[in-house]
Amino acid sequence: MGDTTTGRAFIGSFTSAGGRGIIAADVDAETGALTATGVSDALADPSYLALGQSAAGPVLYAVSEGDEGAVGAFALRDGGLAPLGGPVPVDGSGPTHLAVHDGHLLTANYGSGSVSVLPLAEDGTIGPVRCVVRHEGSGPDPDRQRGPHAHQVLPDPSGRWVLAVDLGIDAVLVYTLDRATGTLTPHGRTALRPGTGPRHLAFHPAGRHAYVLNELEPTLTVCRWDAAAGVLEPVGEVPLLPEDGAAGRVYPSEVVVAPDGRRLWVALRGHDSVAVLDLDPSGERADPVTTVPCGGRWPRDLARDPAGRRLYAANERSGEVGWFTLDPETGVPRWAGSLDAPAASCVIFT
Repeated sequence: MGDTTTGRAFIGSFTSAGGRGIIAADVDAETGALTATGVSDALADPSYLALGQSAAGPVLYAVSEGDEGAVGAFALRDGGLAPLGGPVPVDGSGPTHLAVHDGHLLTANYGSGSVSVLPLAEDGTIGPVRCVVRHEGSGPDPDRQRGPHAHQVLPDPSGRWVLAVDLGIDAVLVYTLDRATGTLTPHGRTALRPGTGPRHLAFHPAGRHAYVLNELEPTLTVCRWDAAAGVLEPVGEVPLLPEDGAAGRVYPSEVVVAPDGRRLWVALRGHDSVAVLDLDPSGERADPVTTVPCGGRWPRDLARDPAGRRLYAANERSGEVGWFTLDPETGVPRWAGSLDAPAASCVIFT
């Protein structure tokens, strides 16, 4: 028999809650099973990860989600992780998300409600902060929206724009990034319904629509995206659960779109499930289909494998990453197995 390993996965976790740090794992091509191959605890609370490419090879980047937020870089060598220098401060608190874009590392800093820009050298190492943009405003939720809370930052599919999703001010902000200086310049701001608390967004593969996942209400906001003008326009809002579908609060955490644009999936903390929604051919209409149990408790992250055949849920409070096979016709996930990963918060694939 030949080698069935199709790729590698990396799992972030909260070391302050018993997590191991960053776990490296092999992925079995036939079953989707994860097998841990190494771990690094060189960075505290590496809750979100992103992959980049240096002159020497691939690099894994991670936030350190603490009061004094930082980021770290790791070379991928012989199945393990080799730190490329020590933690680099982001001049913000509680970074929850990061992205590699145009020679820079961008972080969304939840605690300070800001976005930071750090340059990347050719060898993949991270330089000191070049720019910090601080959001302004608040929302109606007295516990979660007293001020801005940037939760995600990412480039759009065209690479021309940077979008920041802010839970505290019910808005998505659009920026341009100057590669030479690392400066973010404000371009636009899209207001969402007050109190929804937008957390993350994902783009349709055609690049003309984006789906904003709201954390403070279990809803999805469908938006048109004009890449020529850099304008995000809300066109509809979809409930993720029936009115009597859950007891207590439900906190959506991540949205994933299928490579063919036919459907999307959402992780629902509190309900501890994965919601399945069908998308129409235009990408402008999302219809809820069903929910299935996430296989654990508190699914903080949801990811698909590169082939789009499986989903992986990082179940933070039950401490595992579970994988699901996806029905090729309906897109409904079917539980297939799990890997022990205490305080799991993120999973990504090479």
